[in-house]
Order: sequence, then structure tokens, then C-alpha cells
Amino acid sequence: MSIRVYRNAAIHTGDGGRPPARAMAVEGERLLAVGAEAEVREAAGPAAELIDLEGAAVLPGLYDAHIHTAQYAQSLGAVDLRDVRSLDDALARVAAHAARLRPGAWLFGGRWNSNTWDPPAQPDRYALDSVCPELPVALPNADGHTVWANSAALRLAGIDAGTPDPIGGEIVRDANGEPTGILRESASYPLRDLMVSADLRDRLRAAQEELLALGLTSVHDIDGEDCRDAYLQLRAAGELKLRVHKAIPMDHLEAAVAEGRRTGQGDDWFRTGPVKIFSDGALGSHTCHMSEPFAGEQGNAGIAVTPYDDLVTLFARAAGAGIAVATHAIGDQANHLVLDAYEAIGRSARLRHRIEHAQHLRPGDLPRMAGLGVVASMQPVHCTSDIDLVDSLLAGRELASYAWRGMLDAGVALAFGSDAPIEHPNPFAALYAAVTRTRPDGTPAGGWQPGQRLTMAEAVAAHTVGAAYAAGEEHDKGVLAPGRLADFIAVDTDPYREPAEAVLRTKVLTTVVGGDVRWRRV
Repeated sequence: MSIRVYRNAAIHTGDGGRPPARAMAVEGERLLAVGAEAEVREAAGPAAELIDLEGAAVLPGLYDAHIHTAQYAQSLGAVDLRDVRSLDDALARVAAHAARLRPGAWLFGGRWNSNTWDPPAQPDRYALDSVCPELPVALPNADGHTVWANSAALRLAGIDAGTPDPIGGEIVRDANGEPTGILRESASYPLRDLMVSADLRDRLRAAQEELLALGLTSVHDIDGEDCRDAYLQLRAAGELKLRVHKAIPMDHLEAAVAEGRRTGQGDDWFRTGPVKIFSDGALGSHTCHMSEPFAGEQGNAGIAVTPYDDLVTLFARAAGAGIAVATHAIGDQANHLVLDAYEAIGRSARLRHRIEHAQHLRPGDLPRMAGLGVVASMQPVHCTSDIDLVDSLLAGRELASYAWRGMLDAGVALAFGSDAPIEHPNPFAALYAAVTRTRPDGTPAGGWQPGQRLTMAEAVAAHTVGAAYAAGEEHDKGVLAPGRLADFIAVDTDPYREPAEAVLRTKVLTTVVGGDVRWRRV
């Protein structure tokens, strides 16, 4: 087995505040030695291959603790409505994209935000029908919890005036009871089941190159069983270049239990993760479950997508089968109930249960979260994207919102990710947001609720060893030390020495996974 020495770099090992190492020796997929170059080369032996990193800063490979890689892969070739500012502009972009599709294909994409349109009115299916009368169209909004569909898509999903609202969802209707094409939360699930890409393996193969170029070496994938199958195909073909911790969809829990799946099962490249369960919706869709109604919306305190008694039943079923639980919870009432449900089943010594997003909590729930050992799987860019929404919808409430500092001080484990394609998967944007609590343009000056900011070291830890801890992999990932996996990146900006504004513009130079260069900037 050949030995390689990566040298001439400022290597931040992630192991406390030690000075940077200068070289690393790799044998197989693991680190053999880390330290001064002379010591490392002596340990590696005279036959070792030398790889010069040309003075770059080196970090442990970044780990995205919450990403929808199948959706991200599909979004790379889908219509993008993030920056449109009117219904007419949205329809023009949809029409142009539809013209490039084959007959019968689904039109994917979206990420629209009608709150920013002029005028800010929610669209309907008839508008989509005017530009796509035949192709089925289903477009998630910016937070992914509302879908805008045309009549063809509704027909394929069997949704009409006689279809009742499902538990945890809403089919928005007009004055005559006809579906408008806006589907909230679980009402959109039939469409999601239909929108399966036949070429997902090829799309994931291409998408992993994008993720490697951003410095990601591992991901917690939150998508469905089709994504799992595609990854296993890539693994079998030797085409998988980044490591995958794969979640189980809630509706597949019983089948996964019957198959004998359990969290942590697999190898260093592909492991079974937690079961993903939804407790509520999202702030942008006004469906996250709050203890009080949203400002100006008397009677609307969000949606309990999964009722509390069902949460307890599902949690107990999963934990009893050796499967950890990752529960989506954004509103303070949702987070409170999820913690109640985790408490009801008892803390597990083997399983690391999680709350995904954990955006708005009652301050008293932070120490509860720590005491129960529940990991906060959070996405820093959600904070800076949602500043205006929080200020308008949740103003004047005693909430711990995106409370990274409060969580760390209380003893909660933090794991950072992106929630791509809701946000861009660039982890350096997440580091910037966590440290500054400002948008990329530097607003608001001084940061939004600046008392919740993190240091750069804390932010990097949450995006490396914190994400590894959430998966039970902290002894293999997140720290560059002998015996650990040789997953690391070389970058053009040292985050420990440069200001956050420079870190935001970081370019990855080289990405190494398992000791091999998997991506290099040319």
C-alpha cells in the first residue's frame, strides 16, 4: 500500500487550539502521521510520494449535516425562480424552460418567493396552465413546504375538489372548493412521490463534483429511497467520491425495520442514518408550529404535520429497532413537543437523536435539549435569509431564535449544514453567517441578535466534528490525527487568520477524500 505525504501547508487539525501542522502522511484511506514535515516524512519512509499543497490552509473535510442531494442534483438542470420579482417574470421563465423539455417530462425546480413579488400575491394553477397546459409542473417555494402545481400535475396526483385535506397538510381552495394549485405540507406529498427522476444516478454523479468543489467530503442526505438506491449503485460501481450518511424517510420506516436497517450500519463510504420525521412546516410558508399565532394572522399558529401522540409512537418504534430519529421542528411549539416526545421514550446511550433546524425555541428548552442529549442540526444561512420574516411574523416574543451561542453555552451539540437546495450548499457562506449573523452584503450592521454569534473555530467545529458527532462518526471524521480518515481540503483563505468577509469568498483548491485527490481547481 503506497504512502503519500501532503506537505507545505498550514494544517488546522481541528484538535483544540494547537498550532497548525505542516505535513500529513496518508496510508490507504487513513492518516499515518500529522505534524512537522521532517517528522512526518520520517514516519512515511523514503519511498513516500510527496504532494505539495503550495502553502495553502488545510481544514478537515467539511460535513453537511442536512442536505437533500437528490433535490440538489435535480435543481442543477431545473428552472430557478429564486430571483424573479413578479408572476409574469416567473411564468416567462417557466415557459422558456418548458420549451427545452421532452413531451411528458415533469417540469422541476421553483424556489419561488411570492412575498417578494410585485404585487406579493400567491399564484395559482391557472397561471401555470397558461404557459404549460400539457406538461405536469410542480414547483416548491423557497422553503420547500408549499408547492405550486398546474392542472396536469394535480390530475396525475388525483387531487380534485373532492380530495380531503390530509393530516398535517392543506389543499388551498377557491370560493367554489376547487384546488387552486397551492399545496401545503403533507398535501404536496403525492406530487413528490411522482416526481422521481429516472436518471438520478447520473445526476448525483454530477452533483457530487459540485459538492466536492465546495469542500464537502461527507453529507447527511435527507432525501428518499430512490436516492439511496442511486448512491448504492454509485458505490457498487466505484463512482462514489464523497461519504454519505443516508436518512430513512418516515413512510419507509416499517420497511427499513423489516430489512434490519439500523443507524450506523454500512461502511466508511455509505451508512444508514436516522429516520426523518416532520413535526411542523416552515416560517416562510407560515406553517411552522408556534405557541402563538403569527403577527396579523389570528387563528394561524402553523401546522402540526405529525401529531404529538404519533411522534411518540414513531420515536419509540425507531429507537427500539436501533434507528436514531431526526425530527424537523422550526416553531417553538413544535420544538417543545419534539423534546417532550424524546423525553417520553427516554435518552438512548446508543442513538443520537436530533432536531433538524431547531430555529425558534423557548429559552427554557435549551437546557432540556442538552439534558436529553438531542443534537441541534442547524443551517446558519437560514438565519440570515429569514431576518425580515422573523422580525415581521415573530416580533416581540421571548424566543431563542437560531440560538447557536445559547445552545453551545447550555451544552447542546451543534451540527451545521445547508438544507440545499433550499439554500446554496456553500459551507463558507454558513461559516460567515454563523460568525457575523449578517447577510452577504454586511447587513444588518453588527449582526442580527449578535449575542448569538459564534467564533470561527466554533463554526468550523460544527461543520466538521459536530456533524460527525451527530452521525456517531466523531472518532473517524472531523479531526486530522493519526488513525482518522484522510478527508481534508486545501483552501485559498485561512479562516482562522482572515476576516469573515474574506472567508465568505473562499475558494477550495484541492479536496481529498480517503487520501486521494477527488477534486482539484484547475
